[in-house]
Amino acid sequence: MRKIILGLAVSLDGYIEGPNGEIDWCFTDQDYGLSDFFKRIDTVFMGRKSYELVLTMGEAATAGFPKMNEYVFSKTLTGAKGDIIIVSGDLKREVEKIRNKKGKDIWLFGGASLISSFANANLIDEYWLSVHPVILGGGKPLFENVKNRIALKLVDSKTYSSGLISLTYCRKESG
Repeated sequence: MRKIILGLAVSLDGYIEGPNGEIDWCFTDQDYGLSDFFKRIDTVFMGRKSYELVLTMGEAATAGFPKMNEYVFSKTLTGAKGDIIIVSGDLKREVEKIRNKKGKDIWLFGGASLISSFANANLIDEYWLSVHPVILGGGKPLFENVKNRIALKLVDSKTYSSGLISLTYCRKESG
């Protein structure tokens, strides 16, 4: 079965956006493992707000990204551009249908409420976090409204010359 990988940038104090939604603090000066990551995936999941943010950024938002199957999870969105598929049914059932299709792993891109929904439904197999050496002091937290403790096991870490640390965790099996 295909893995669902939460992969995103986070500040040292745990935010994925600054107080005004800014993401200008994210490093883009080197690859940071993205090329290898993109070889593993062929599908991306995002929430409506993330989708709308990507739309406002135009071509710059996806520059350097490979072509992927794109799914937007929304209860309110009625249409999307291009080949994007809107998912609005039962989260767990819809995700299991997609992950049982043939293909590579799936990137859970965001946003925060979708990440929380996936975490609460125990649907995230791997957490790949790029911790940036910046303290934002406020903004949108990576994990909000997660209901239960999720035990994780560190499976990889990489430190870059910029100070960014890439951390990869998987769910720790109980027992």
